[in-house]
Amino acid sequence: MQLVKRKQHIEKREVFITCIVPVYNEELNVCTFFSELQACLRTLTGHFEIIAVDDGSRDGTVAKILQLPTDYHIKLLQFSRNFGKETALMAGLDHASGDVAILMDADFQHPITVLPEFLKQWGEGYDMVYGVRENRDTESSLKRNFAKLFYWLMAKLTKIDVPNNAGDFRLLDRKVIDALNSFKERTRFMKGLYAWVGFKKIAVPYEVQERAAGKSSWGFVKLTELAITGITSFSNIPLRVWGFIGFIISSVALIYAIYIVTVTLIYGADLPGYPTTVVAIMFFGGIQLLSIGILGEYIARIFTEVKQRPKYILEQKHGFNDETDPTN
Repeated sequence: MQLVKRKQHIEKREVFITCIVPVYNEELNVCTFFSELQACLRTLTGHFEIIAVDDGSRDGTVAKILQLPTDYHIKLLQFSRNFGKETALMAGLDHASGDVAILMDADFQHPITVLPEFLKQWGEGYDMVYGVRENRDTESSLKRNFAKLFYWLMAKLTKIDVPNNAGDFRLLDRKVIDALNSFKERTRFMKGLYAWVGFKKIAVPYEVQERAAGKSSWGFVKLTELAITGITSFSNIPLRVWGFIGFIISSVALIYAIYIVTVTLIYGADLPGYPTTVVAIMFFGGIQLLSIGILGEYIARIFTEVKQRPKYILEQKHGFNDETDPTN
């Protein structure tokens, strides 16, 4: 019954689509992008809204968006500072009113031409339709290998299935939106949460386009931070692994101590070797610092959660009924 209703909504162009677009220093792209996006949405439905989430842009992005025609149906959430893309997506989902939400970037790397296929698959009964990039030929070998390592670690260390080469470019049914909005955690790894909530899903391959203008703000450091967030958010295996390593080292140290005591009692004390002592101290010191660092990463995330600070702070809201609400 629900499947029939979805198909009827698509045929009658009655699906209410919310398109969520995080933007950060995209003044060179936003006018052309939103023009093409709203034109595509008009071919799919008569009911849509575009929520642009400005993540603390320092250029003229906000001014450009506010100058766009009102019939583009663009609503704007303006952060008080840069909170990160994961938080921007979360804010967009918090304010989404549609039957479905489509998440995509404003740099044209997520092709607008794929949206009809997303909606078609939703009509076939899929609650989540996610884009999977066909290749990473345009990226450096370092970034490609890092991505492979990350997905391998996620598969080995967590109990969730994060699809390879699947990002934030996707369509979410209302039930998925509500499930994601029910989470209380503040530090989020959205790719993991998409997989964690479950529901019926399908992949749609697409070819990543070149940026229309500007450059990506996602450098190696940010990608590394995101990877660490993903692993620590969905797995406690690093803690268990280093606990096991600590047990093995302690056992070896105990056996070696017994050996030294036995040899000393039988043959007397020998002159200790300085290099051996230095190497042993450095080795055990390094192991301790590494294990403390891993433990500290988890404690830091606990510290962030228990402070209960707002997930984000809005400086301005445009196009919403509750525009005076500055926080969430």
